[in-house]
Amino acid sequence: MPPRVLLLGGHGRVSLLMTPLFLSRSWHVTSVIRNPEHTKDIESNSVGQPGKLEVLVDSLDNVKSEQQAQLILDKAKPDWVVWSAGAGGKGGPERTYAVDRDAARHFITASVSTPSIRKFLMVSHITSRRNRAPWWNDEDWAKYEEVNFKVLPHYAAAKVDADECLLALARQRKEPFQDICLRPGSLTDDPPTGKVSLGRTRARGNVTRADVADIAARLLEREDTRGYYDLLGGGEDAEQAVERVVREKIDCIEGEDIEGIVGKYKL
Repeated sequence: MPPRVLLLGGHGRVSLLMTPLFLSRSWHVTSVIRNPEHTKDIESNSVGQPGKLEVLVDSLDNVKSEQQAQLILDKAKPDWVVWSAGAGGKGGPERTYAVDRDAARHFITASVSTPSIRKFLMVSHITSRRNRAPWWNDEDWAKYEEVNFKVLPHYAAAKVDADECLLALARQRKEPFQDICLRPGSLTDDPPTGKVSLGRTRARGNVTRADVADIAARLLEREDTRGYYDLLGGGEDAEQAVERVVREKIDCIEGEDIEGIVGKYKL
């Protein structure tokens, strides 16, 4: 049977591009949105695709516990969960932490605790880490410090907590589980290029939202993807890039304190 995919943050610009790609693979997609007026945007963007689309109106702002996240999971009954949601800088630091960190962690915990859910893909950010990546140069590290401590300190803190929660709980689960953390650079609305830099990339650069959506679908459809994948625009064909990172077993968690991360969370 086609997989059932729960897409959290369904009206986001990346999500609107993911949805037809998921449906083109005949997947059953439940798109969660806050504003019922956005339903027509999602439906019109997905006409003619072989997959089945459902729209679920619910606010992630109201998810204050694992139990509340579980209620949404119970409605959608997904096999796979995709988090492409966020406060988007609206509502100040308090809302950023409430959605990008707390609600995300509630969904991660509920998903990993649900045996029928086998995959969770998190759309994160390329500088969402605590330590300097071994492949970065001084300019990359300077960009990391600028973004994480000056430009977007609250967003950066919220995202790294959510990413670490996914990694930690996935490694504690007994049943097979794919935790996929896709970490794009600065997003643009340019047309898709089909050419990317995936894996151990620089810490600065752009990538189109359309290419992010494409790589997300490619990572999600496979049974051998797991870990952190950094993503920028580049010169490698998207399909070949995914094949390469899988073949070479690339995981951009390299350089982080994995034992410390896993120790912070208990399933």
